[in-house]
Amino acid sequence: MHEQLQPMTTTPARALRGALSVPGDKSISHRSIMLGSLANGTTRITNFLRGDDNYATMAAFRAMGVAIDDDGQAVTVHGVGLHGLHEPDNVLDCGNSGTTIRLMTGLLAGQHFFSVLTGDQYLRKRPMKRVTEPLAHMGARIAGRGNGTLAPLAISGSLLAGIPYLSPIASAQVKSALMLAGLYAEGVTSITEPTLSRDHSERMFRYFGANLETSGTTVTVRGGQELQGGDICVPGDISSAAFLLVAALTVPGSELLIRNVGVNPTRTGVIDILQAMGGDILLQDQREVSGEPVADLLVRSSRLKGIEIGGDVVPRAIDEFPAICVAAALAEGTTILRDARELRVKETDRIAAMAANLRMIGAGLIEETEDGMILQGVESLSGGTVTSFGDHRIAMALSVAALAGRAPVVVDDVSCVATSFPGFFELLAQVAVR
Repeated sequence: MHEQLQPMTTTPARALRGALSVPGDKSISHRSIMLGSLANGTTRITNFLRGDDNYATMAAFRAMGVAIDDDGQAVTVHGVGLHGLHEPDNVLDCGNSGTTIRLMTGLLAGQHFFSVLTGDQYLRKRPMKRVTEPLAHMGARIAGRGNGTLAPLAISGSLLAGIPYLSPIASAQVKSALMLAGLYAEGVTSITEPTLSRDHSERMFRYFGANLETSGTTVTVRGGQELQGGDICVPGDISSAAFLLVAALTVPGSELLIRNVGVNPTRTGVIDILQAMGGDILLQDQREVSGEPVADLLVRSSRLKGIEIGGDVVPRAIDEFPAICVAAALAEGTTILRDARELRVKETDRIAAMAANLRMIGAGLIEETEDGMILQGVESLSGGTVTSFGDHRIAMALSVAALAGRAPVVVDDVSCVATSFPGFFELLAQVAVR
């Protein structure tokens, strides 16, 4: 997918100033296509994230007979109902998207046809057992490399039975895959997590008219429920906003207003962490849009301090840790990150990737641990050349690190940034005072 390397040089900024919006939330954009396709009637989606990952989801449903129009203003999904999908005539390519392949595995397990899911070189290395194993307990028939633990995955649709599942990890992808399978299963499917992962699926299931029960960290889905399409306005992605938050906090004299950001409490761990480090972040005009909480974020440069990060806040900030690592590298004192083993199986090993890259640009002492790292902050970072490992969040984090540095940073390949934040560098250029 990212065959041609696209290097990018980012130079230090004197300040970041202005008001801006970030692209629509990636997680919510995926789910709006999926549930809109399975619903009766039409779903009209505004502020849809037009990134590579979401296009992969869109292409998969088009390949199964769903008409999806995009006029540039809105994406309109003409739902086919719960049992209206057709067998695709080719392999479904999920690109770099873990959400697409894992959620689709659950959804396709209960269909009446055969399908194959694959992805790019990075996705084919990511663990799939976390969804294929519980789905097998529901009666799914899934074959794949590594005994069904790696893509490509071949799915022979079958009759599923609801199960109670105790998940060993807090993962919205696992939970959502089983919830989608649960719609096709006989009886009741319940998923219990060790701590609550993001709840976009629960909110959207309800928004589309499904009856769900939630209690603590358990969600229960009854099979056979019909969904009804509707209008969805996707809030700005807090994972994308995180890079701008860290940039504004670490570049002296900065003040940014980031409008229309999703502030779902299962996703605001990054705000809690940055505020605990001393970050000046205010939530303004809090409101609800399409079943999701939204606010405008006002952020001003701050003197950050190292803290200990662990426990329940980690799953609520799991995608934002590359950005948080940059904040920690520029904070006074020591930051300790633990309970974040999940970072080792993202698009790349994000613990190893951030530790190696931050060392390249003059960060303080960094000690990797099995489930995190210990980071000694420095006053400012030097420049250098770093590698993104084809990971969009690593590429953006290192570009943000350059803004508060003393010299330019060259990221070897930023083509991957289109995965989640098309227009990222143009937006940075708009607000950077040089």
